[in-house]
Amino acid sequence: MNDLLLSSYSYHLPPHCIAQSPADRRDSSRLLVLDRDDGAMRHQRFADITELFAAGDMLVVNDTKVFPARLLGSKDSGGKVEAFLLRYPEVVDEARGVAVAEALIKASKRPRAGTKLFLGGLPAAEVEEDLGDGKVRLRLEFPPEKGLAATLEEAGRVPLPPYIERPDGCTDTDRQRYQTVYAERPGAVAAPTAGLHFTEDLLERIGERGVAIGRITLHVGYGTFAPVREEDITRHRLHEEYCVVGEETAAMVNRTKRQGGRVWAVGTTSVRTLEFAARGDGRVKAVADWCGLYIYPGFTFQVVDHLVTNFHLPDSSLMFLVAALCGRETLLSCYRTAIEEGYRFFSYGDAMAIIGGRRR
Repeated sequence: MNDLLLSSYSYHLPPHCIAQSPADRRDSSRLLVLDRDDGAMRHQRFADITELFAAGDMLVVNDTKVFPARLLGSKDSGGKVEAFLLRYPEVVDEARGVAVAEALIKASKRPRAGTKLFLGGLPAAEVEEDLGDGKVRLRLEFPPEKGLAATLEEAGRVPLPPYIERPDGCTDTDRQRYQTVYAERPGAVAAPTAGLHFTEDLLERIGERGVAIGRITLHVGYGTFAPVREEDITRHRLHEEYCVVGEETAAMVNRTKRQGGRVWAVGTTSVRTLEFAARGDGRVKAVADWCGLYIYPGFTFQVVDHLVTNFHLPDSSLMFLVAALCGRETLLSCYRTAIEEGYRFFSYGDAMAIIGGRRR
């Protein structure tokens, strides 16, 4: 029963272990390799992860792209305001340059419906509706000739996690490094951080070993990192996030499994998407849907064999998912070892590779 108690996922992390900046090179970060078969751990550089792959394996990455979701500005009254867009804005009139989005508003006094906002370089913004809990529905205007994406790039800031301390917000380095090299589809408010370690050269070398590489998309939402408030973790509910698995990737995964290869998921987002797409008979199907799959110990994995992941915050749903694959006590043992060995934690930190497990 301890596996299902929130307090069983606490650990002490010295503040200096929280990475404040990325490694000099993406693949120069460290990698703790855990073999589930015997609990053995070993330490290596991420660039050497290629040696863990075998011909016939498949690597699945999440190609979501973090968009500049933080918009700073003022109300028409002159008071400062910050809007954090919870999802990529929906364009409702491309010709006139109008989009709508849900956002969290931070201000000395919450703006009411009808309040005009001046956010970054946006021509205009207005609160359409107060949704409660600090959320509002915003109407955003952008120059049609420029387009929404380019406007947001100029007006917004990359939404770094609060434990990465930046007095003046994100830097130019953050704009590049808080994004995977294969990021393609804008929609995430946080990076799928396990993918930050891969370089184009490393992916090429993995492919040369006879490993298929497929893409899925899950737009990481703000709710993924919402604190778990229930001591009984089975009572927690995840916010849904939009995911896509294409026909080609689904076929590649099913072929890999059928031929005895191992499926590697890069990050917890890839795990959730693949397992969500395999509900029912265990075969991955093409999907474009909202994923609210919540994985914690006791979950039966139907697709994922190996996992590449970062070190996660205590008492988080991300820890529950990883514990479901390798065991809670084993996971905590790995974290204690990582702290003793000076690993760097969280988004810009080092990584784990969880391998092994009996072939299903």
